[in-house]
Amino acid sequence: MADVLPFRGIRYDLAQVGDLSDVTCPPYDVIDAAFQDRLYKLHPCNVIRMELNREEPGDPSPDERYVRATGFLKRWITEHVLMQERDDALYVYHQEFAWEGKTHVRKGFLGRIRLERFGEGKVFPHEQTLSGPKADRLKLLQATKTNLSPIFGLYPDPDNAALAPLEKAVLTLTPIVATDHLGVVHKFWVVTDKALIQQVRTLLADKPIFIADGHHRYETGINYRDSLAAAGKLSGPDDPANFVMMMFVGMSDPGLVIMPTHRLVSGLGDITADELAAAIGSHFQLERVGTGPQAAKECWELIEADGGQGLFGFGTTKDGVWTLARVTDASPMKDLAPDQTEAWRELGVSLLHKLVVDFLLKKARPGADVKFRYVHLVDEVSDAQATGECQLGCLVPAARISHVEEIAAALEKMPPKSTYFYPKLQTGLVFNPVG
Repeated sequence: MADVLPFRGIRYDLAQVGDLSDVTCPPYDVIDAAFQDRLYKLHPCNVIRMELNREEPGDPSPDERYVRATGFLKRWITEHVLMQERDDALYVYHQEFAWEGKTHVRKGFLGRIRLERFGEGKVFPHEQTLSGPKADRLKLLQATKTNLSPIFGLYPDPDNAALAPLEKAVLTLTPIVATDHLGVVHKFWVVTDKALIQQVRTLLADKPIFIADGHHRYETGINYRDSLAAAGKLSGPDDPANFVMMMFVGMSDPGLVIMPTHRLVSGLGDITADELAAAIGSHFQLERVGTGPQAAKECWELIEADGGQGLFGFGTTKDGVWTLARVTDASPMKDLAPDQTEAWRELGVSLLHKLVVDFLLKKARPGADVKFRYVHLVDEVSDAQATGECQLGCLVPAARISHVEEIAAALEKMPPKSTYFYPKLQTGLVFNPVG
């Protein structure tokens, strides 16, 4: 069963820090050095000093930044910049955002979930992880003994039964609000009603949980727990280290939108629309839409309207032409990805990487050293083509929630950059102590 519990969260005291917007930040994996510096300057108590502490001149080792992060956490607790909830709580969390001219509100709640190894319980991954980020997050967790940012989890709930009672409980309450650098408005409310929390726990007990974002941090939680168990330092099954903080969102929530991740391909050499057609035309039905950024937008509108996984837009930078391509023969995928399920082979990103690039384009351009860059907006594709950053722009249909559920439930992992759940969950709204 999925064991979801409330927790006594640690939060910023707004009387001490003022605007919550000034002390929160996105998760570590979307923060570059320039943005990190901006956050440092924004407020002396910005959570960046814990989430992604920077190296300083004179540090005896790179690990000193984890020590420094812990120092900030302890000092802010001592100075009452941070305060701990008196009672266990769940935290209702809304994110209001705009994307490509449309406004959305994603709704869920924050709690903690018992850690389970993938394949052994009710928690399922859908993307692959890398060793580097897990090593970094483990050192930070070992130092701070605190979940600083939540993992993003999805659960099937077509009737919205789990969230509905929480939404009703906060209907007349004033939210705590932070607005991030992208204009996303983050609102949350504290719910401590024990009977209500137990009702939510019961409703979630038999549901699978699919990780949408935060795979590295989830696996880090397991590694941290296992290290304590090996050292005989776990107090028992209810030890806080057996759990990890998570945002729970119903898979039918109207504000849950998977955004596309488009590909910018380089390393092919200059390629024209005619050459592209010669390379892939045996397996695709092709239609020239036009040239330039407007044609790119028209391609994307057609892909969105289609709603399937087998329709792509290809922009050849050499001549500026945009071609709409619908797959007509995907039979090579069985040999190109023999160990994957049919659902995996039918994904747009799978077809693009395996069939289009690895099979057709590399056959037409032997010796090509293909590289990818990933963007999310059609305008970003056009901008990259205008500066010559790629030879081929690829508009890829977004995966759907049903794909995530089917592939993850089969214990498969989707190709890298298959899903993009926007916006990111904000770090600093609440922390979960595990030490």
